Amino acid sequence: MDYFSLFFTASLLAFGLYWFICILGSAEQKGKSAVHLSGGSISADKVGDKYNQYWSFFRRPKEIETADKVPAFVDTFYNLVTDIYEWGWGQSFHFSPSLPGRSHRDATRAHEEFAVDLLNVSPGSHILDAGCGVGGPMRAIASHSGARVVGITINEYQVKRARQHNKKAGLDKQCEVVCGNFLNMPFESSSFDGAYSIEATCHAPKLEEVYSEIFRVLKPGALYVSYEWVTTELFRADNPEHVETIQGIERGDALPGLRSYDQIAEIARKVGFEVVREKDLAKPPAGPWWSRLKMGRIAYWRNHIVVTVLAWLGIAPKGVVDVHEMLFKTADYLTRGGETGIFTPMHMILCRKPETAN
Repeated sequence: MDYFSLFFTASLLAFGLYWFICILGSAEQKGKSAVHLSGGSISADKVGDKYNQYWSFFRRPKEIETADKVPAFVDTFYNLVTDIYEWGWGQSFHFSPSLPGRSHRDATRAHEEFAVDLLNVSPGSHILDAGCGVGGPMRAIASHSGARVVGITINEYQVKRARQHNKKAGLDKQCEVVCGNFLNMPFESSSFDGAYSIEATCHAPKLEEVYSEIFRVLKPGALYVSYEWVTTELFRADNPEHVETIQGIERGDALPGLRSYDQIAEIARKVGFEVVREKDLAKPPAGPWWSRLKMGRIAYWRNHIVVTVLAWLGIAPKGVVDVHEMLFKTADYLTRGGETGIFTPMHMILCRKPETAN
């Protein structure tokens, strides 16, 4: 082979590697790429250790039930997974019912807009996003409704990412992000015109604690909507396969314990809410929310190769490979939960704070 052929072959391989690692697989139009995967606020040399600490939590289940332990547990999880979620999934860390002939992005946006439509807020209203992540839903909801949205997340790295995205979208004047615990929020009582949580309160060790805080910060008469992760009426605690599936979801998503669908309204009423409406948005005629996971299996394998190569080259922290593998396995448990109907990530509850409440 002559020098020109060697040079051409090497250049082609180099370009192919660059395309495979830096371009292919990114779910964002702008921003995160594979070469920028990190452990969030965790230094690169500590990612592996933090991942091991995360898993050790499940070997001491009583600690998961302790409220003061859970915030650090959830914070560690989102340091580990945030970049991977953004790279492979996008800026909205939640599921949505599939829509015939529509993209996943369109379905996600419709699911988010539906939440704020239920709140019946007007442009300029002051609403809360309890558990905002990197702010995908916040930006969609602000654009759709014209409301001013304040999001709260326990993870400092997500605050940084959300603020960057808000500025890129030109929504930094309409969307504000605060680092804090939604079990003890730094907001005045009766200060919001509405509130929502999209697949976030599942991280609370006791649902009544986060519902009580949301109740406190809402104005009398204001509405709150939540999409809850729950086991359904089909779940059987004496079925080993059901138990394995639910525990797999809990371990792979930093959940102190999934609640049953029939507990949600009871808890809402216990803290003072009036329950306006309750519905599992995953039930027919809604399209399967887990189809995105099944269709993405090839992408998961492709991305795992990318992550492994980046870690081998020293570009990504070595612990990221273990985190990505954990998420890949969790996707299987989530799919099983959806196909069997024993789990839903979108049990919707719409509540109102009574006009007479303080």
